[in-house]
This record gives sequence, structure tokens and C-alpha cells, in this order.
Amino acid sequence: MEPGVLNDLGLREQALRWDTWDSPSESRELRLIRELTYQFAQMLRHHSHELREPGGDPPELGRHLEKIQVFLSHTRRDGIGKEIAESIRTWLHENSAMASFLDVYDIPGGLSFSRVIEHHIGRSVFLAIHTDHYSSREWCRREVIEAKRMRVPMVVVDCLHAGDERAFPYLGNVPVVRMDPVEKNRLPQIAGRLLDEVLLDFLWRCRVETLQERPADTAFKARPPELVSLATLAIEERKPGVVVYPDPPRGREELDLFGATWRGLRVQTITQWLAEEAA
Repeated sequence: MEPGVLNDLGLREQALRWDTWDSPSESRELRLIRELTYQFAQMLRHHSHELREPGGDPPELGRHLEKIQVFLSHTRRDGIGKEIAESIRTWLHENSAMASFLDVYDIPGGLSFSRVIEHHIGRSVFLAIHTDHYSSREWCRREVIEAKRMRVPMVVVDCLHAGDERAFPYLGNVPVVRMDPVEKNRLPQIAGRLLDEVLLDFLWRCRVETLQERPADTAFKARPPELVSLATLAIEERKPGVVVYPDPPRGREELDLFGATWRGLRVQTITQWLAEEAA
């Protein structure tokens, strides 16, 4: 944190250079949290690979260096959506190690845009830029549903100005960050929330991999269940008898709805499930 210390330590590893950050003290602390969260997420991704393949070859350095990527989902119909997406993309590239995918720049000529979009959703943290016309656009809705189907970390940025033409239900069950669409003054908070979700996702993966018993009829999901995730389970996997998710527990009204939709299904937090298994 102080100038001149690194030379005396003789480190060969890269450091987080607090001493070179010019921001005010409070902003530097927030940046430190973001930087550490990013590094911890990278370490957990590496660790989850080791847990999945114990005794296997260590991951190549290139895999460890692969950046966390943000998929910027937006609409150009209202004009402001593309502008906000470009502002977030620029901020990420100038102030973080995260990469980004923005369709207007990152779909190579000659390739199917639907295949490229699906590919990048599957390897990204998904950011839905919710402007006034977002929910009315078919491709925005398809991207959201695909992100939910692939179970990738997801955050919504509420940039509504006049209002939404149609409330799209599948934008729910994820964190929401409010940002004024004109001021665009909460970019650091958006980046921090994205990294929080990535870190939680890798923490969950590692925790599930370390469980001694994982019954075949039990599905472990990194986010609390919702109707769209239950539909995905029914389509793509054998119907499990139990769905386990991180704490805290859902309300009784939601559990009743799940039970009415999928007869016999039990929905439990990891704490509830472990207690039941130990009994």
C-alpha cells in the first residue's frame, strides 16, 4: 500500500498496486474489494477444476488466465440501451480485468449471430440492461431465457426512464442495480455486483464438489429455484425429487407454487438438506 515497499520484498508475483491508484480513499477501498473478488473468483475456478478432476493434469496457464467475461444484453430500439452498454464496456476495459461481449462489435462476419450469442452467454456473467423497450424485443427475451437455461450468473441494471412496455417475468430472481440512464453514475457498483455473483457461483460449485454424497435424484443449483429453472430441469434432465440451493430459504408462498407445478418435488436450502441427510 505504500510506495517503494515492493522492491524491498523482492516478490516475483504480480501485486495489486494500491500505491498507484489515484482515486480518493473510499473509491480505492471499493476498487480493492473488486480486485480481490476477481482474483478469488479466478482461484475458485481453478480449484473447482481440480475438484472435478482430482489427480488429473493441472490446468494450463492459459485457462487460469482466461478473463471473466460480461455479456452485455441490450436493445438498440430506444437509443439509450446501446449507449449504456458501450459506457459499461468502456468502464470495464479501463478499470477492471474483466472482458466483455457486445454484439455490435464481437460477432465476426460470416458466422451465425445466434450461435455466437449462445456460445458467449454460456461462458459469461450475464448483464441485462433494462431500458424502456428491453422487454418488448424478442432477442432480449431470448437472451434472458438462454442465460437462465444455462444457469450463468446474472445481474439486471434498472435503467428505466418512462416505463416498461411489458414486464418480462424472467428478469426476476436475480440482483438488480438501479442506475440513472442519463447520468450513468453507478458503473463501479455494477462491476462489483457482477463479481459478487461470479464469486458466489464458483463458491457454490466448489461446495457441491466437496459433498461426500450426491444422490442421483437431487439437483444442486446455484440460485434459488423459479418456474423457468424448473421447466429447464424437466426438459433437459431427469426429473429430480429434490432441488437444493444456497441459503436463505424461499417463502412458503413460493414453495407452495413449486409444489403445485411439480407434484412431489422437494425444494431445500443446502443447510436444510445437510441436516436432513445427517439425521
